[in-house]
Amino acid sequence: MLRNREFRLAAEWFVLTAAVLAVAGFAYTPAAGWMALLCAAALGVNFFIFTRARYARIAQLSEQIDLVLHNAGRLSIMEAEEGELSILQSEINKMILRIRQQNDMLKRDKEQLAESLADIAHQLRTPLTSVNIILSLFADETGRSGRETLAREAEELLLRMEHLVTALLNLSRLDAGIVTFQSEWLDINGLFCTALRPLMIPMELHHITVQTEIPQDARLFGDAGWLAEAVQNILKNCMESTGDYGKIIIQCTDTPLFVEIVIRDNGPGFSGADLPHLFERFYRGKCSRAAGYGIGLALCRTIITRQGGTVTAKNHPQGGAAFVIRFPKQVW
Repeated sequence: MLRNREFRLAAEWFVLTAAVLAVAGFAYTPAAGWMALLCAAALGVNFFIFTRARYARIAQLSEQIDLVLHNAGRLSIMEAEEGELSILQSEINKMILRIRQQNDMLKRDKEQLAESLADIAHQLRTPLTSVNIILSLFADETGRSGRETLAREAEELLLRMEHLVTALLNLSRLDAGIVTFQSEWLDINGLFCTALRPLMIPMELHHITVQTEIPQDARLFGDAGWLAEAVQNILKNCMESTGDYGKIIIQCTDTPLFVEIVIRDNGPGFSGADLPHLFERFYRGKCSRAAGYGIGLALCRTIITRQGGTVTAKNHPQGGAAFVIRFPKQVW
C-alpha cells in the first residue's frame, strides 16, 4: 500500500495540513494547537484504515481473478457492499462465472471430441481389418467363384465405410452451423420414394416388404434432400432389425396441429436399456448382433430437430420398433 502514489500524496497532504494547523493553533493558544494536531491525527488514522481495507478488497479481487486464470477448482465470491468498488466487484464476479462456465463447456467439448475420435477410429479400424483379411485371402484364392464372393464382401465393407464417413461429414456440417435448409412444401409420398430407392435392392434380397399408408395429399414443410436422408436412416435401422422376410409399415396422419409419420417394423423391438440412448452418437445398443455404426439415428434426430420437428422411438403395442416423427404446423 505504501508504494501507491495515491497514498503518498495523501500522507504528504495530511502532514502539511497538520503542520500548518499546529503552527496556527500554537500561535493562538497551546490548547488550539494540540486540538488541531489531534484532529489531523484522527483524520489520518481514519484515512489509513479506510485505504488499507480498500486495498485489501482489491487484493482479494486480484487473487480471485488469478485463481480463475490458473483453473482453480474453488471459486469464492465475497459479500457485496455499496459503493463503486462493490459495483466493480459484482462485474468481476459475473465475468469470472462466465469464464468458468465457458471453461467447463470447453472441457466437456474436448472430452467429447476425444471420445468421438476414439469411436471413429474404432469404427473405421474394424472394416479396414476385415478388408485386409479379405485381400490376403483373395491372393490365395484360385477359384473364380471364391474370388467373386470375396470381392463382394470387400465392396460391402467399403460401402459401409463410405456411408460412415458421409454421415460423419454431414453431422460435422450440421454441428458447425454451415448448413442452410431449403424449406419448401414436400409431398410425403415422394419423400419416401426418394428415401426408399437406394434400399430397394437389399430389401429385395432379404425379402423385406414395405407397406405405406400415406394420404395422397399429405405434405409437410422442409428440406427434401436432408429429410430424405433422415427417414432413410430410420428405414435402414428397421431393415436391419426386422431381418429376412420382415415387414416395414409407414403411416402418416394429418391433424390440425401437426403431421405425424410413424415408421415401424415387425422385428424384436428395443430393450428397455437401449431406449433412452438410441439417438446418441456411436451408441450401438446392448445387442451384440447390432450391425450399424451408431451414427444414423443421431444424424436423423439432428436433421429433423433443426427443421422444427421431433423424432422419438418406442416399442409398438403390436410388436416391433416404432419411430414417430412430428412436424408441428404452427412452425410453418
